[in-house]
Amino acid sequence: MKNQLEEQLENLGWQETANQLDDLLENASKNNVSYFDFLHTLVLKESEARQSNLLSKRMKSAKLPYTKTIYDFDYTFQPSVSEQRVKETLTCRYIANGENRILLGPPGVGKTHLAISFAIEALTQGYTALFLTADEVVSECRKAESKGTINRLVNKWSRPRLLIVDEVGYFPFDELTANIFFQVVSKRYENGAMILTSNKSFIEWGKVFGDDVLATAILDRLLHHSVTFNIKGESYRLKEKKKAGIIPASLTE
Repeated sequence: MKNQLEEQLENLGWQETANQLDDLLENASKNNVSYFDFLHTLVLKESEARQSNLLSKRMKSAKLPYTKTIYDFDYTFQPSVSEQRVKETLTCRYIANGENRILLGPPGVGKTHLAISFAIEALTQGYTALFLTADEVVSECRKAESKGTINRLVNKWSRPRLLIVDEVGYFPFDELTANIFFQVVSKRYENGAMILTSNKSFIEWGKVFGDDVLATAILDRLLHHSVTFNIKGESYRLKEKKKAGIIPASLTE
């Protein structure tokens, strides 16, 4: 009888309940659990397991390079970062509203850390996300052109509720990439949220995209509904190297 019940639970997709059936029944018997409490426990555990599985799938699809939460961020080291703005971003209201977050600053000041933290919170709250470096954007655009699948690529990058593009500006985009990026930004405008990190000020984006007019059109859409974090300060990586004595402190002063 129990084997039949386990099989029926599996057929219904209640895998977690089927796996824990023995423990659940034993606990209910020992503690004289009411029918209501027993049923509530079954549903709760199954729901938690499904939510955990869904989160794992969203995390895998997001392709984050590593896991960093906001609790790992050192505000004392980067006082230019507004904790209030960070907390507002963590509510994920900007995603529901199709708004953007742009993180500007020199290398090593925590831009990618914040972007990943925002993405993890979004994934936890049930949103889909995709993380790309600027280098990956260029590579994928060239592959799409060679295969004749540019429209498919634009649709792929327009689908997640949150798209993160890291390291914009570390090297210029070629004409193909710049134009595809513009298509993605235009398609996501007021519909899909974006997070961008860049080491270049907005006035330099004409060089990044190889065209001042195109850069202006991209910025016009990105900045219409957005919050910009201008991060100043020392590089975390250089700080750690100085601590370890790899770089003399005098060289970074």
